[in-house]
Amino acid sequence: MWSKPHYRKLVRISGYYDLLMTIGFATPWTFVWLHGWLGDMHASLGLYGDLPVFEPMHMLMANLMGSIVCVWAWLRIRHPHVRFGRYDAAGRVLFSSWQLYALMHGGSALIWGILVMEVVWAILQLMPVTGRRQRLCRTPAAA
Repeated sequence: MWSKPHYRKLVRISGYYDLLMTIGFATPWTFVWLHGWLGDMHASLGLYGDLPVFEPMHMLMANLMGSIVCVWAWLRIRHPHVRFGRYDAAGRVLFSSWQLYALMHGGSALIWGILVMEVVWAILQLMPVTGRRQRLCRTPAAA
């Protein structure tokens, strides 16, 4: 169980994690470098599955994902509200589903590392938060 201040800190840290993990996907130039690095890691570890060559449409999808995740991460860093943590957890459940799908269809075993982290973040952000909601306006005290 999280207190509100601790949960907000968790949301902010998850934003920094996402920014760090996805900034390389955000532009064609950074993704070319990242893809090469991931391909080298994949080969050096002798992993099963394919790391495909990216055509322009693949690049577009990677860049769109990277761009929107970076914006979403920055929002959570700047405004780490509980509701954003809950939405982020839902997104992580979806991302985890698609990562499992990719693994089941021959995707690179590098995905396992990312999948584990997505599940961990989702579990942490789905945990209960203690503390009452603060009311936006107070009613005057009865005389």
